[in-house]
Amino acid sequence: MELTIRDASPADAADIAAFNRGIATETEGHDLDPALIGPGVERILSDRSLGRYWVAETEGVVVGQIMVTYEWSDWRNGMLWWVQSVYVHPDYRRRGIYTALYRHVESLAHSSDDVAGIRLYVEKDNRRAQQTYARLGMSMTNYRVMEVMRPAPDGEADED
Repeated sequence: MELTIRDASPADAADIAAFNRGIATETEGHDLDPALIGPGVERILSDRSLGRYWVAETEGVVVGQIMVTYEWSDWRNGMLWWVQSVYVHPDYRRRGIYTALYRHVESLAHSSDDVAGIRLYVEKDNRRAQQTYARLGMSMTNYRVMEVMRPAPDGEADED
């Protein structure tokens, strides 16, 4: 299988939004609202200051994705890249696609003087993903993620 990693384009928005819905369903049991996720994907694809998507493609079919968003670290005087929205289509898993996506991002980060490191958050019970990330050289931190979110547009609280 020949795999190409490339910058995502606006033409990839529908695939990316569908993959993001797949992520939410598989990892958290959430059904993301297409009226929110679609425009959210389109916005980041049109404004690289928010982040950046790359897709993995084989035979003209998008089979995986990875997104990076940015956080300035004054402690490190550099940017931290946060890996998010990782997804590989179920028919293409266990073939090294995520590894190829991650190594692509890692290479870009290492070649930039402005990037101090790469981080991601992972669902606490997702052992398979944690093992994958560890094999790629990532390690657990002492940090826990805390948040407060705006209520969902329908007024109901978001349950995590």
